[in-house]
Amino acid sequence: MTRNKFSEYSFSKYLRSSNKSSDEFEFMLNQLTLEEIIALKLELSSKAVNGKLYGFNLWTKIPKITKEGLLLFAVSATTNIVEAQTLLGVSDLVAFKRILYKYKDVLNYYKVTELKNRKYLKNIL
Repeated sequence: MTRNKFSEYSFSKYLRSSNKSSDEFEFMLNQLTLEEIIALKLELSSKAVNGKLYGFNLWTKIPKITKEGLLLFAVSATTNIVEAQTLLGVSDLVAFKRILYKYKDVLNYYKVTELKNRKYLKNIL
């Protein structure tokens, strides 16, 4: 794996340290589209509950789940609030700070606030 400017701020690194990812897994995952990944994840989750994912209201929950993933990537792949905001295409800083606050539980759960150069997150959250 080649080193780039994001290697220190990698969500992949976090998953690997939690034994949830590996080189082989990431190689295979990279061969799939996002749609295929979502469909496969739902199928595997469905198997765990004998094919019954009723009552989860997936259609309305998917946008929130997707936004959480985008925010986790943006915050872990950038080094400051402006870079993260620009990556997501949010033009208003106040609006972006509201987004960060809204998803603070997710950011804290994945320990994104503990990454180096994330003082801006600690001030907001």
